[in-house]
Amino acid sequence: MDWGTELWDQYDIIEKHTQSGLELVEKYVKFVKERTEIEQNYAKQLRNLSKKYNPKRSGKDEPECRLSSYQSFVDILNEMNDYAGQRELIAENMMMNICIDLTKYLQELKQERKTYLLDAKKAQQSLESTYKQLDSSKKRFEREWREAERAAQYAEKTDQDINATKADVEKAKQQAHMRAHVAEECKNDYAAQLQKYNKEKNQFYFSDMPLIFNKLQDLDERRVRKVAQGYILFSDTEKHVMPIIGKCLEGITKAGTNVDEKNDSLIVIEQNKSGFERPGDVEFEDYSQVINRASSDSSLGTPKGPMDVLGKNRNKNFWLFSKKSKLSTSTLPPFSTPPAPSPANGPNSPKFGRDPLSYCLKEINKTVKPRISSFRTLRRSKFTPDRIMPTVTEDFAHLPPEQRRKRLQQKLEDISKELQKEVDQSEALGKMKDVYEKNPQMGDPASLASQINQTSQNIERLRGELNKYETWVAEAGVRGDTLRYKSHTFNNNGAHDLLSPDGAHSDESTPDTSQAIYAEFDDDFEDEELTAPIGKCTAMYSFPGASEGTISMQEGEVLSVVEEDKGDGWTRVRRSNGDEGYIPTSYVTVSINK
Repeated sequence: MDWGTELWDQYDIIEKHTQSGLELVEKYVKFVKERTEIEQNYAKQLRNLSKKYNPKRSGKDEPECRLSSYQSFVDILNEMNDYAGQRELIAENMMMNICIDLTKYLQELKQERKTYLLDAKKAQQSLESTYKQLDSSKKRFEREWREAERAAQYAEKTDQDINATKADVEKAKQQAHMRAHVAEECKNDYAAQLQKYNKEKNQFYFSDMPLIFNKLQDLDERRVRKVAQGYILFSDTEKHVMPIIGKCLEGITKAGTNVDEKNDSLIVIEQNKSGFERPGDVEFEDYSQVINRASSDSSLGTPKGPMDVLGKNRNKNFWLFSKKSKLSTSTLPPFSTPPAPSPANGPNSPKFGRDPLSYCLKEINKTVKPRISSFRTLRRSKFTPDRIMPTVTEDFAHLPPEQRRKRLQQKLEDISKELQKEVDQSEALGKMKDVYEKNPQMGDPASLASQINQTSQNIERLRGELNKYETWVAEAGVRGDTLRYKSHTFNNNGAHDLLSPDGAHSDESTPDTSQAIYAEFDDDFEDEELTAPIGKCTAMYSFPGASEGTISMQEGEVLSVVEEDKGDGWTRVRRSNGDEGYIPTSYVTVSINK
């Protein structure tokens, strides 16, 4: 069933229906656009939220960053950021695949519909024009036929009139004959116009308009099918990113399962362990015998002993970090040994004078006050107006022993790595200088003097810092071997190839014991397994390999690459017989295995 057959007389309904269908497409496009705006705003808010709670770069070195709960929270923020990216992808795909595509298709449908309606209008106008011509010829035929009838009646009347002359009769008959002839022509014209109109009318109702209606039906069905695809894309666009969103949610779940409370507790211990010993018991200082004896010798009444004076505090607990009583904290000296108690029944000190009680309290204060400052070193809290923060020193002496030891070891490792880097650079410069001296066409050795001197100065500076920190580490009570940096270069005899301060090679095979930066190679260094080749290279030019550490090669020779060029212009290679050495990188074409 089609519109041309069933709806041949419903032009207005078809026009209204097709217009309504196009408006539905526009409405759906607007709906999807608003959905994409919501997704974009949602993604933006998620990103801002993730950025707000993500640690700043300056805060990533905080001790809490090592805790698994903190790291898991950072992982959750990263997963939320990725989740926001997927929401943005949904908005982008909806905009591209639905909004833009449907908008373009809608414009095409509008233009096509406009063409069909214009064709229908032209056909309607053509039929109306033919009908007007038919109506005009009909009216003319009607008018001329009446005139012919009147002319025939007048001629008959004139013929019967006895007073009319023969000329009048002939004239009336001629006039009637002429009118009848004109009426006959109008009749024939009217018949022709009627036939033409009926033909066009049949063409209009049975051919032209059904064809246009069928085209509009096809247009509307294509529009419905396209909208249906848009509906499906609305769902498929989100389904497409669901696996990735699921992975983000799985990452959040994994972040929660990765939290290890026991490990966090160990990290807190490791970061904050001071290394101090617990304070010992406060020894009993018996002043009562001295006070009683002094009281009996004087004219004063029996005074109260110092423990009686402090009796109001006797039932209180003296906690390590309590702020309730200064006296309570001062009575727990953790780092100083209390003075030896007076011997029982010993002789009276002349310092007692006439007021032994005040002297005893004075002696108690002497043993208490000096301990407050040392006791406060145990308290790790934020800066308060009544306490000045300790000064940060290079040897980390302001830290507790355990923390100081860790910081010193970390600093020692950093310096060793930096020193190893400088030594490697110095060795590379030394090799390059030897090559320049052997082959002046490759470069001027004097051009490397400034770099060699600078590198040597850096090495000496780092050696001094390394020795200084090693001394501090030893003072901090570190047990075991301290970190040493290891040189990876050697001469042909298997001895270390050390650099002197001026950048030249030294023949010494044993480093100075005062320079605690070198480590002995293993005795079985020669028995180490060969490094696996990482690629091949083909020599473009011959190279004599006359300098120490290099290897000769002939043009076209294929060698195995053991170590890539590290930026110094040299590549380490190996022959099939096991000989190894360095060659200029510019002399070969290198192919690295993938």
